[in-house]
Amino acid sequence: MARPLIAVSSRPRQPGEVSQWPVTAAAVMQMTYLEALWRAGGDEAIIAPRVITDGQADDLLARVDGLILVGGGDMDPAQFGQEPNPEVYGVEPASDALELALARAALRSGKPLLAICRGLQVLNVALGGTLHQHITGQAGTHNHGDPRHGHAEHPVMVEPGTLLAKAIGGASGIEACWSYHHQAIDRVADSLVVTARSADGVVEAVELADAHPKGWMVGIQWHPERTAHHDSQQQALFDALVTAAQSPAGSS
Repeated sequence: MARPLIAVSSRPRQPGEVSQWPVTAAAVMQMTYLEALWRAGGDEAIIAPRVITDGQADDLLARVDGLILVGGGDMDPAQFGQEPNPEVYGVEPASDALELALARAALRSGKPLLAICRGLQVLNVALGGTLHQHITGQAGTHNHGDPRHGHAEHPVMVEPGTLLAKAIGGASGIEACWSYHHQAIDRVADSLVVTARSADGVVEAVELADAHPKGWMVGIQWHPERTAHHDSQQQALFDALVTAAQSPAGSS
């Protein structure tokens, strides 16, 4: 059986941000995502950030077996109807355009999707939800890491019977999640359900509500790729994506 081909979003870099290419832009990808995908039995098609139409997103996903939306900078708050908080950073309009289109295309097609950190936020916004623009330091909020001050590790509590719970073998939680974000889901999109939270109530995972077409679609707020090489629960998320991508319907 051929290894499933998984589209993986990448991050843009402006001229000069990659020292060896001082006069040209680049698209970059952290190897930890790809290594976790390879261990799961999948191969990658890296997608460079660019503005595409919904039709082009449909055509792109028709040529692959699944999709990973990776972490990155903040979404433009205009995408969910808000003015930017002063703490918003790293907005990449081309990434917003590409990833929102791909998330909607994955929903239409039922192609399996693993949405990681920013990817979770993109998924929620694509389906009509909103974000907290800056949770760091808010009363009652634990340390979730911050791109300017380093990562954190914390447990998450997982709802039983969900795709996430099935992926990790039915466990009720994950003990150590590598966390690196200052934004989080605020209003959950109507078509999504929350499947995991941290102890302070921050939404840590979502998937499609029962009323929507069946398809393996899991969004998580932490970074499983950073510890998947030694944590079987984190690697299991990539394994589950690849297993779903091997199914003719891409379903659980």
